[in-house]
Amino acid sequence: MSEDKLVAITLDNPVIRGETEISDLKLRKPRAGELRGLQLVDVLKLDVKSLVTLLPRITMPPLTSHEVEQLDSEDLLTLGSEVAGFFLTRAEKTAAGLPA
Repeated sequence: MSEDKLVAITLDNPVIRGETEISDLKLRKPRAGELRGLQLVDVLKLDVKSLVTLLPRITMPPLTSHEVEQLDSEDLLTLGSEVAGFFLTRAEKTAAGLPA
């Protein structure tokens, strides 16, 4: 298996799971199988339903769909923006001044 690209995210408003507080997540670049049932254009438009489906597949520790639905809007936007960034080509990242 190839190396997975991981992005570390600190949530502004942690997820509470029982007595555990989850404030730091890692996002893994999705593979084709994890995009099943999703329209890429919806993922790139940060469609909430698409993010609720995709994020449990690529977060570490894994969030449940219910936990994703309970995220504060700024945290959902942060996670969604990072997900969209996974789909940029190296040339697009360079043009935008982002690390390739």
